[in-house]
Amino acid sequence: GYQNAMSGSEQTKYNEQGQPMLTDANAEYVATNQEIVYDFTIFDSWYLTEDEEKKAYYQSSFSENLKAALLKNPEEPFNQEYYTSKFTESNQLANESDSLFALAEKFNQRGDALQLVALIGSLGLAFAAWASLLKAQSSIRLTFALLSIAALIYSLFLYFKVPIVTVS
Repeated sequence: GYQNAMSGSEQTKYNEQGQPMLTDANAEYVATNQEIVYDFTIFDSWYLTEDEEKKAYYQSSFSENLKAALLKNPEEPFNQEYYTSKFTESNQLANESDSLFALAEKFNQRGDALQLVALIGSLGLAFAAWASLLKAQSSIRLTFALLSIAALIYSLFLYFKVPIVTVS
C-alpha cells in the first residue's frame, strides 16, 4: 500500500511537470506559426516591390531562419529545412513533456500492479479471517485456509512481477 501511494505521488509529480511544458510547447508552436505568416508576408512584400529602400526594409525584417534559408536556397526558401528550424524549440518542449508523461504512465502502471497485489493479499487475509471463525471440524475451514495460502502465494508472485521504474 505504501509503495502504491509513492507510485501515485511520482505519477502526479511527473504529470504536473509535463503539463506546463506541454502548454509552453503549444504556445511556442502558435507563436512560431505567427512568425511564419509574418515571414511570408514580408517576403511577398520584398519580392513584389521595386523600391530599393523598401526592399532593404523588408529584408531587414526577415527572421534569422528566413535569412539562412534564402542564403541556402533563394529559389525555395520556405522548404522543409526552414520549417524544421522554426519549430525546433516547440518540438523540443513537446518531446520533453512527452517523456515526462511517459514516465508518469510507468508509475501509473506500477501503482496499478501494486494495487492488484494489495487486492489479492486482502482476499487472502479475508479467507484466513473467515477460516479462523469456523469450528476446527468444519470442512469449509480447510477450504478457506487453502484459499488463504493460495492468495498469499499468488500475491507474492504478483509482487515480484511489479515493474520497477527507473528515473534517469
